[in-house]
Amino acid sequence: MSRRLPPFIRSIQVGRPRSFGAADAEDPDHRPWISAIVKERVEGRRWVGRTNIEGDRQADLKHHGGPDKAVLAYAALHDPAWKRELPGVDLPAGAFGENLTVAGLTERDVAIGDVWTAGTVTFQVSQPRQPCWKLARRLGVPDMVVRVQDSLRTGWYFRVLDEGEIRAGVELVLESRPHPRWSVAEAARVMFRHRGASDAALELAELPALSTSWKRTLRLRAAGTDVDTTLRTRGP
Repeated sequence: MSRRLPPFIRSIQVGRPRSFGAADAEDPDHRPWISAIVKERVEGRRWVGRTNIEGDRQADLKHHGGPDKAVLAYAALHDPAWKRELPGVDLPAGAFGENLTVAGLTERDVAIGDVWTAGTVTFQVSQPRQPCWKLARRLGVPDMVVRVQDSLRTGWYFRVLDEGEIRAGVELVLESRPHPRWSVAEAARVMFRHRGASDAALELAELPALSTSWKRTLRLRAAGTDVDTTLRTRGP
């Protein structure tokens, strides 16, 4: 009987804001936009600070980055499914804008508030990734946001509890799991598939480790106020 390998960081990607598109493009999706979603794979050790991996930045600090969304992780196990569903689309490491491509874990194996160590860094899971229109433009797939949300293959954000160094190949070790009911997949299901007010939304919003932005959205929803996601999903 084969033994399952422990989860580990398969690759590290970083990127800085870049300009894309052309001012005279007829298609609005091809007009100028700025993003750091295109990440390049890096080798060797990288310092992980409170808000970034060394060499990484975010263009839109209102919606990306900050202590709650310092590092984006994505499951390598999703590669085969996306390649089947998106034939002809280039999907290198970091294609989803992730900093860490992680082997051996998916959104069902990671929970809100989890504390994981890798190298000398201590991470905490803060929220599922909430995809935006820039992912669709980066991959050239107009309905990519909906595909990610509906599949619950969102990835997840880490906040950094202890700064330190990581490198590709280091094991991810689960240190604590305070909220086993709230896997990243379950949190994403509540956010993306059940948009109305619900007890589940309020319960999720009360988790201390959940990001501030998700708490705010879920509390508004629990109070009966819908949050307009048009700009996030479709872009300007």
